[in-house]
Amino acid sequence: MLPELSNDWALRTLRGIFDAAVASADPVAAVQRNLPEKPRGRCVVVGAGKASAAMAAAVDAAWPEVDVSGVVVTRYGHSVPAGRIRVIEASHPVPDAASEMAGQAIRNAVHGLSRDDLVIALISGGGSSLMVAPAGSLSLKDKQRVNEDLLRSGATISEINIVRKHLSEIKGGHLAKAASPARLVSLLISDVPGDDPSTVASGPTVSDASTVSDAKEIVSRFRIELPVAARLLLDSNRETPKQVQGDVVVIAAPTLALKAAATSAQLRGLNPIILGDALEGESRELAIAMAGIARSVRNNGMPIGSPAVLLSGGETTVSICRDVPGRGGRNTEFLLSFAIAMQGQANTWAIAGDSDGLDGTERAAGAFVSPDTLKRASELGLNARNYLEEHDSFSFFSELGDLVVTGPTRTNVNDIRAILVN
Repeated sequence: MLPELSNDWALRTLRGIFDAAVASADPVAAVQRNLPEKPRGRCVVVGAGKASAAMAAAVDAAWPEVDVSGVVVTRYGHSVPAGRIRVIEASHPVPDAASEMAGQAIRNAVHGLSRDDLVIALISGGGSSLMVAPAGSLSLKDKQRVNEDLLRSGATISEINIVRKHLSEIKGGHLAKAASPARLVSLLISDVPGDDPSTVASGPTVSDASTVSDAKEIVSRFRIELPVAARLLLDSNRETPKQVQGDVVVIAAPTLALKAAATSAQLRGLNPIILGDALEGESRELAIAMAGIARSVRNNGMPIGSPAVLLSGGETTVSICRDVPGRGGRNTEFLLSFAIAMQGQANTWAIAGDSDGLDGTERAAGAFVSPDTLKRASELGLNARNYLEEHDSFSFFSELGDLVVTGPTRTNVNDIRAILVN
């Protein structure tokens, strides 16, 4: 048993554990460890996601003697120079005109290749909105509307991506089909529960097992009002490619990040337990469940004795049923709900953040919770339950000065949550 922990020590420790998890997903090192055999002909690099620019730079630097070209797209503010590979910046989580331009540029880059050529597809989280190619008569405005409605619906990322695939000319294996007959190798940094390659960035280079019927069912269940062009496209029963060729390698993933976090905790004299790398559901509800586990650790030494660190990953959701003025992402919402559930219990601290450095659309990766979070909030006149009701968790933690700001990390292995109990 550690002695009574200071607040400063606990928060520094949690930040160190979080940083170790993010560092384990360094895109440059991950790409260089997993480069395929060099081609006899050209190497065309394409990619989409928050890590794609850093991944592309790694390929360019590793193969100076190879005829390398290509284009990748990343989120605004996440770009780095990638040598011979063009980098486009676009919008996330809702696509913009640059996303559509990137989709066309990437499709053009893989056109007309031979069997001696190699296509390296660098795919990471965020690619679904960063690279779009609306199918049929869909417009970019149609895609934006569907995307916004899906994000607000409470659907899981897997369900959202099934709909996206069936409205696209590049997702769901269509990019792989366009690259044929060149050899295709996809290097993936996973940000999705279970590391399913067909879900990362909506699987542009892998076979798609989902069907139009699946997409229709999701639209119906979440009561998404589709634009006319989108409804007509789904009604045409146009399927995604079910058999595409290519090798797929997951080079970084939430599981590996949580293992790195666990190692960091052990080096600090703590007992880590990984509760799962694919936790889903409503952020505020998962927080209540996690608070129950934290109390069990503190009171009963179950499922692990203290001093313990409860680690988890995955991608939760924030369902917004009405227009609210609040600002926040799934991690700060999780933490605000956790603080309310814990009600100031002593010797319990938490951190939660998005490994890409940006929680939702805000500038912070996430935030901290301390035993005195609610007390300090009350002293400032902040009603925690009101902030939670308004989905305004970012503002709540900003007022307290408890945001975790990392800046863009240029990787993405989903959310990292750590709860310290002594």
